[in-house]
Amino acid sequence: MAEPLLKVENLRVDFSTPNGAVQAVKGISFEVGKGETLALVGESGSGKSVSALSILQLLPYPVAQHPEGSILFEGEELVNAPDPKLRAIRGNDIAMIFQEPMTSLNPLHTIEKQINEVLFVHKGLSPSAARARTLELLKLVGLSDADKRLNAYPHELSGGQRQRVMIAMALANEPKLLIADEPTTALDVTIQAQILELLDDLKDKFGMSMLFITHDLGIVRKMADRVCVMNQGEIVEHGLTEAIFESPSHTYTKHLLDAEPSGTALAPDHGAPKIMKADDLRVYFPIKAGLMRRTVDHVKAVDGITVEIREGQTVGVVGESGSGKTTLGLAMLRLISSDGPIEFEGKQIGNLRSSELRPLRREMQVVFQDPYGSLSPRMSIAQIIEEGLKVHKLGGNAAERDEMIVKVMEEVGLDPAARHRYPHEFSGGQRQRVAIARALVLRPKFIVLDEPTSALDRSVQAQIIDLLRGLQEKYKLAYLFISHDLKVVRAISNHVIVMRNGKVVEQGPADQIFDHPKEDYTKALMAAAFDLAAVGAGDSVAT
Repeated sequence: MAEPLLKVENLRVDFSTPNGAVQAVKGISFEVGKGETLALVGESGSGKSVSALSILQLLPYPVAQHPEGSILFEGEELVNAPDPKLRAIRGNDIAMIFQEPMTSLNPLHTIEKQINEVLFVHKGLSPSAARARTLELLKLVGLSDADKRLNAYPHELSGGQRQRVMIAMALANEPKLLIADEPTTALDVTIQAQILELLDDLKDKFGMSMLFITHDLGIVRKMADRVCVMNQGEIVEHGLTEAIFESPSHTYTKHLLDAEPSGTALAPDHGAPKIMKADDLRVYFPIKAGLMRRTVDHVKAVDGITVEIREGQTVGVVGESGSGKTTLGLAMLRLISSDGPIEFEGKQIGNLRSSELRPLRREMQVVFQDPYGSLSPRMSIAQIIEEGLKVHKLGGNAAERDEMIVKVMEEVGLDPAARHRYPHEFSGGQRQRVAIARALVLRPKFIVLDEPTSALDRSVQAQIIDLLRGLQEKYKLAYLFISHDLKVVRAISNHVIVMRNGKVVEQGPADQIFDHPKEDYTKALMAAAFDLAAVGAGDSVAT
């Protein structure tokens, strides 16, 4: 048998803390053969990324330590290897793509400068040769108008485009091993399908090996030859991909496979009262130019959309980044200016002043995508939930408000004893439950849920969806559910609106949209979401 390209044996990673050492990785072993794709699968906190960073020795040493274990790359030991040797390997023989390209790319340097730097360091190319190679790489990864993008900065690109730049940078020196750490988590389904297809093609083109780290089992099935399932720092199961999917032996693997958001939306009551209605809603952002900053055109973020939501009903809004989903939600809540009538419980609110809207704010709430960004790090969970009660003068005194906080935390599946802790002490799923509790404690009638599950593991997503369905049934809540994850939308929505470039492409009952889509764009979204197929969607869509 041929010698593997990468061989990890009995690897341990400990982190020093004031309370003693924390074992993040507990003696794992795996191999990656030449031209092979190995997937490391597991939920957040399982040790996947720590294992990957150990290979390149990029952990925060000496806080991080390897009490035992070996990492052999082409037979050479990498653990505690001298810096010159590691620098020669990093980005040259072993390259890495990170989950969030915005934090991995330098915001102060152009795309050209960042890719050129890799070529200067490892290949010693001249500026003109480096520029030609950079242009070649950007075309290779399918970046549209590559020659015009050379002088662009990361913030001027969409998520899909930034990820393509990251891949181009990683491939600059034609590495032998590519480590891809959740490279598609934050992307739209169509862009995700394109990126996966691209990585697969490039792997074959360059004869690379790949270590693919993800919590999405659909991606694993499409990309990997073999799978290692990680849980709490250990590999609990490994084997050929098909064998793992067809006959998993470990209970944790079975749990992961069963963790897809499932179930169906509550049956809609067509006679239920209308909670929220918008008619021909428009949100135009002016484009100003010239010395006098005159308006020369408009960005039509929401362009003539009509939506109606009844008590106990969920309307799902799907589409790629930049389609206007979030803008629609914010406009309906009157958090941004818009044109067109908006009704809340039959009352026109589109022309009300802020002071007139304030009493209604209690009944119209929002849960954002990133709970960490929407929860104040300086406030305890109790203070975060209590803030709305104080503003709206609910609960007569501190003891009554505390009672309401305890009750709502129990409703969303949180331990009330933890209410004096701070957001950073909770997991992503727990923080999202806090955000839901903050909205729910005010007993609203209408909640805008803006990508509330996109940053969560599949099993946690399923829990949050079950929670939202249960709360909806109990309190007859009306939801506007915004997401680009169609599996999640299917599990909770009665009615679906498909948006693109501010307009409605298609809308109707959820079953009709998912099972019998009429428009090509909707069909492309479905193929990308459920089959991971890049059908009829261009990179320029998600700008």
